[in-house]
Amino acid sequence: MTQDATFEEGAEKPLRLKALDAEDLTVIAALVQDAVFPAAEMRWDQKARRFALLLNRFRWEDAPKAATRKRPFERVQAVLAIEDVVGVKSQGVDKSDPDMVFSLLSIAFAPDQDGAGRLELTLAGDGVVAVEVEALEVILQDVTRPYVAPSGKAPSHPD
Repeated sequence: MTQDATFEEGAEKPLRLKALDAEDLTVIAALVQDAVFPAAEMRWDQKARRFALLLNRFRWEDAPKAATRKRPFERVQAVLAIEDVVGVKSQGVDKSDPDMVFSLLSIAFAPDQDGAGRLELTLAGDGVVAVEVEALEVILQDVTRPYVAPSGKAPSHPD
């Protein structure tokens, strides 16, 4: 006997992407644009050589469908992990308040020699986190189910 497909079988799967070069990074950067995260969710594990953020990212990949179907926009919690980290510096980032919420505007890679370089995470309000890496390896992985964006709106930026 055959069974009909269930709704869950047709559901979108959580994202799990890896960037190993600057071109791959542009995809991840677009997907995490306007993600928000509290200061307490920014970690550098020096021993593991990993810098990670637990962020609430806007689901840009779902926004056209949400607008067309006139349903609420969504966010999802995701981990943004940067591997092979040799150093982390920040400017304009107050880490003393763990409840301070940051908004990620962009990620860019400035390569050095032999594949090393610096990732710059630009935050709203002129903050920057610079992550020095031995090689470019960035992973984005959704870790929760999508939820309705609290604002109910898609992020926008004035021209």
